[in-house]
Amino acid sequence: MENNWSHLVAEMPDLLAPSMAKDHPNLPVVKAEGCYYYGLDGRKYLDFTSGIATANTGHRHPKVVQAIKDAADQLMHGPSGVIMYESILKLAKELKIVLPENLDCFFFANSGTEAIEGAIKLAKHVTRRPYVVSFIGCFHGRSLGALSVTTSKSKYRKFLQPNGLAYQVPYADVSGCPNGADPEVYCTEKLEKDFETLFNHQVTPEEVACMIVEPVLGEGGYIVPPKSWLKKIREICSRHGILLIFDEVQTGFGRTGEWFASQAFDVVPDIMAIAKGIASGLPLSATVASKELMQQWPLGSHGTTFGGNPIACAAALATIEVLKEEKLIENSNKMGKYAVEKLRFLQRTSPVIGSVRAIGLMIGIEIVDPVTGKPDGEALMSILDRCLEKGVLFYLCGNHGEVIRMIPPLTISKDEIDHGLKVLEEAVYEYQRSHLSKALLNS
Repeated sequence: MENNWSHLVAEMPDLLAPSMAKDHPNLPVVKAEGCYYYGLDGRKYLDFTSGIATANTGHRHPKVVQAIKDAADQLMHGPSGVIMYESILKLAKELKIVLPENLDCFFFANSGTEAIEGAIKLAKHVTRRPYVVSFIGCFHGRSLGALSVTTSKSKYRKFLQPNGLAYQVPYADVSGCPNGADPEVYCTEKLEKDFETLFNHQVTPEEVACMIVEPVLGEGGYIVPPKSWLKKIREICSRHGILLIFDEVQTGFGRTGEWFASQAFDVVPDIMAIAKGIASGLPLSATVASKELMQQWPLGSHGTTFGGNPIACAAALATIEVLKEEKLIENSNKMGKYAVEKLRFLQRTSPVIGSVRAIGLMIGIEIVDPVTGKPDGEALMSILDRCLEKGVLFYLCGNHGEVIRMIPPLTISKDEIDHGLKVLEEAVYEYQRSHLSKALLNS
């Protein structure tokens, strides 16, 4: 079997599109369990990616696996509406309990992008307004509707001419705050000026259906905005009758130390898109709003064949149960603070680390050129490769690919944090020594 597998890996460039097959690090694995991947090479790898913030309960949690097996014995496929089944209704009731108040009605789909598409469609349908406002640096997906509001990297939009019905304003820039100024005040005042310019020169607020924002910037660089900044967005939306959409695809299900970032920032949106950690790796997402909004979205205005699949819903129910029973959201808070404390020490001793940005177990480690202080994606890749050689898997984000994403399963232990960060420290120092040697040779 291993020889056949190896042969398939060799054929990968012919079998898979480059956009699917050439991500980092393309590690061939045969199994995953807990916080670990098991490679085709026979090695065990500590996973600090969680399948990009998806395996919040750890890989193949026994309770989730059993729920999937039991569900498969009963029903493989919906489609919801044509038939109805218990798991989708039970999941809706359970989600109502953990979501912010009034977010109590659901359209289930398969992916985060689909949840975003549903959220924008719902907002436009209800308000009868044409325009959307998003924030520069946010990632909301790569289908054409979601792409019109995605601006984390220009290459995602290249040649695709996203529709012109979206406007962008800057995301909160805490790093741009003048010395001595309060970031909460600075970012909020700048936001007000940005919207004043937008509404005076480009689009009237009466034409805007919705604003969509990641409450914590994800793919764009793991930036945590001031609470007052998000509260000001909520206030502006309420003032003008604009619906506020939170993209909680990556921040949901305990990642930020609360069930959802909305609760961490004490800001309730009108519509929410959730996915990733919802079902521990099975394809499932939801567009969530109040019953009042959803009832204005009639039969036929949106639809799905596979959304809310019964097996995925069963996995989601088990996921919620595990998050509660094992106190994984509390662990996200505790282990996140512990990891950040260790990373801040590494930051003080390493000029390669520009900043450490974190909320819960959503941690971004910025890699910079120690001389210029500018983002350094090449250095990051060298550091990630060194970590992988030592058996620890990290991922990247940021406009220049300069931020290490540290997003381990919420089941992560203190010992596993210690091991992973020891490897990161070794990789950083090895890179620094190599970088210094090259600089001396070239001088």
